[in-house]
Amino acid sequence: MRLKGKVVLVTGAGRGIGRAIAKLFALEGAKVVINYSKSESEAASLAKEIEEIGGETLLVKADVSKTDQVKEMVKKVIDRFGRIDVLVNNAGVLFPAGFLDSTEEMWNRTIDVNLKGAYLCSKEVAPIMLSQRKGKIINIASVCGLAQHSALGNTPYAVSKAGVIGLTRSLAVNLGPYINVNAIAPGVIDTDMVSFFTPERKRMIIEETLLKRVGRPEEVAKVALFLASEESDFITGEVITVSGGRGMR
Repeated sequence: MRLKGKVVLVTGAGRGIGRAIAKLFALEGAKVVINYSKSESEAASLAKEIEEIGGETLLVKADVSKTDQVKEMVKKVIDRFGRIDVLVNNAGVLFPAGFLDSTEEMWNRTIDVNLKGAYLCSKEVAPIMLSQRKGKIINIASVCGLAQHSALGNTPYAVSKAGVIGLTRSLAVNLGPYINVNAIAPGVIDTDMVSFFTPERKRMIIEETLLKRVGRPEEVAKVALFLASEESDFITGEVITVSGGRGMR
């Protein structure tokens, strides 16, 4: 129960890594705000799972790239719980296209959700955490943002995640000493986001990975739990890679 009584907002929590984080945080005693944009049925089923184990949830539909929707989401959280202790900026999109095949629309949507969304949510939540004189912000970046290996082939996604890492470090500087801001950079994790990979692409990824497999969402969630808990109180401005050693050789 490392998060007992804490109020946690997880964006993009309906599926994948966000879902695993929300569920683990609930098991650790947190009151979990489940944000979703399109995955309504998945978000509702997650809320049901959490409530069945005795957890408390709040479902909020919001596009994190829209200022008015972010403001309304945070207002609903405060109206319900009165505080926000942890923000997990997890919402993200990926369009499978290389630089020359990408479009302006792909670029705009990727930057808007992955980077601008993290900025808007952090900007709305930070004053609340500062007034509490305590808070944790966890940004889900990617090894793509660390200029490693062939993942850089997806230009809009790589640029957006590099931006998330830059945002993480800037927020750590601007929001200390009361708010810890860190990022997690997952490698290839077994989620819907990588379902378009061909068998040959998956084989190549596993060959590039020292642990010879792809990761599981729950493995990223455990790192997020560490960063949300008091165990990480003296850590800020850092990026923790969860990639099975991919990109080290």
